Amino acid sequence: MGKVTITETTYQNYGKCLEISNGTVQLLVTTDIGPRIIRYAFVGGENMLFEDTARSRKETGPAFDKFGGGTWYIYGGHRLWTSPEGMPKSYYPDNEPVHVEIIENGAVFTPPVQKWNQYQLSISVTMCPDTGSVTLGHTVTNHAAWPVELAPWALTVLAPGGTEIVPMPTRDTGLLSNRLLALWPYAKMNDPRVTWGDKYITLRQQPGATQNFKLGLNSEHGYAMYFNHGDVFIKRFTPVLDGNYPDGGMSFETFTDGSFLEMETLGETTVIAPGDTAVHEERWMLAKEDAPAMDEAAYDALAAKYVK
Repeated sequence: MGKVTITETTYQNYGKCLEISNGTVQLLVTTDIGPRIIRYAFVGGENMLFEDTARSRKETGPAFDKFGGGTWYIYGGHRLWTSPEGMPKSYYPDNEPVHVEIIENGAVFTPPVQKWNQYQLSISVTMCPDTGSVTLGHTVTNHAAWPVELAPWALTVLAPGGTEIVPMPTRDTGLLSNRLLALWPYAKMNDPRVTWGDKYITLRQQPGATQNFKLGLNSEHGYAMYFNHGDVFIKRFTPVLDGNYPDGGMSFETFTDGSFLEMETLGETTVIAPGDTAVHEERWMLAKEDAPAMDEAAYDALAAKYVK
């Protein structure tokens, strides 16, 4: 039987962090800022998550006066947002210390209530002692005196140089369509980083690329994989078929530019009454696995090995 240890530490220039580890897999969460899950890796291995230690990706300006000023930094790693995206609503400057509650095999990370937005985000992290897989609970609590309509939005920013595999819906719906696809204005259908397969979409992160790309789909299988450094990161969730999702029905979205690739899962759009909470769960795992050949039979085999 494995054992999960929880230790306070510091990491890079992120300040105080909480390390959660089973001795094989290590996860770090920022507590001076964020929170961000800023590292998820095999102990001593390469980080699967993107780190912006230079603070190069940021948003600021007069619009942020609503929050009392400040600058929003991507920081990197994994964060919780709300959909639909808006400026400045989504870009709340989460630069304050985070409250930490230790729980069995993990912790809950809760920043202060957001000014002007009047809701509070929280991420719980629980690690399996034996496998190092992680369950993430994302909550959005409405502290306003009025209802708000939104969807929880979990974004994992991944390190450059990897390859993502996203399964498309495969339900046989007869004479009706079985898949929805959203493309953002800057996404080109003939982008060479994308391969449109029969059952899978493959998206490659190309360091230094100058063109952004983003797509969304109505996920049916509830997972995506990202291969990098000889490892695979698997992100899973439970989509509601034909659910009320943002952006025209998208429960999974992915974005890439010249610095990183994002895997994004969404909860359903819902009206949250004052004092109520919306919840969205993800499950993560790491495995030692090189990126497969560009072959859908190989993708099927990986899905059978790690997901089904």
